Amino acid sequence: MDAKHIFRDAKDGCRWQDVDLLAYKEDGAAPFKAITRQVLFAEPELACELRYFEMAAGGYSTLERHEHAHGVMILRGHGTCLVGGHVRPVKPHDLVAIPPMTWHQFRAGGEAPMGFLCMVNARRDKPQLPTAEELAALKADPAIAAFLDGQFQ
Repeated sequence: MDAKHIFRDAKDGCRWQDVDLLAYKEDGAAPFKAITRQVLFAEPELACELRYFEMAAGGYSTLERHEHAHGVMILRGHGTCLVGGHVRPVKPHDLVAIPPMTWHQFRAGGEAPMGFLCMVNARRDKPQLPTAEELAALKADPAIAAFLDGQFQ
C-alpha cells in the first residue's frame, strides 16, 4: 500500500483527502433527509468498513434493521437516536451499539449538523424497512412515536 492510501489528511468540515462525498442511499430507496456518506476505510484486510455519515440540521437516517450489527460514535453535533425500544439524546463521543435485527434511526437536532462514525461488516445484508404493522407497533410507545414524528427533544 502506498503512502497516499496510508495517510489521508483531514480537511475542513469533516472531510478527508481522497475520500468521496457520496449520497446516503439512492433517492426513493428509503425515507431519509439531508444526509451524506463517506467511506473512510474499506480494505479487505479489515473485514469491516469505517464510514462517516453527516446529517444537516433536522436531517435523519432511514428507520431500518438488518442482520448485521453496527458500532457508532457521534463525532460532532447533537441529536437523538432510536435503538430498539430506546430513544435518547446523543452528543459528541457518545457510543451507540446497534444489535442485529434492531430498529434504529438517527436524527440531527435542528440547530447544527450531526456527524457520526459507523463501523460495520464489509459483507452485510440489505436493510429492511418497517411494514405498516411494524411501524404501528413501534408508534404504540409514545416516546418512539414522538421521535419518529420529529418531536422528541
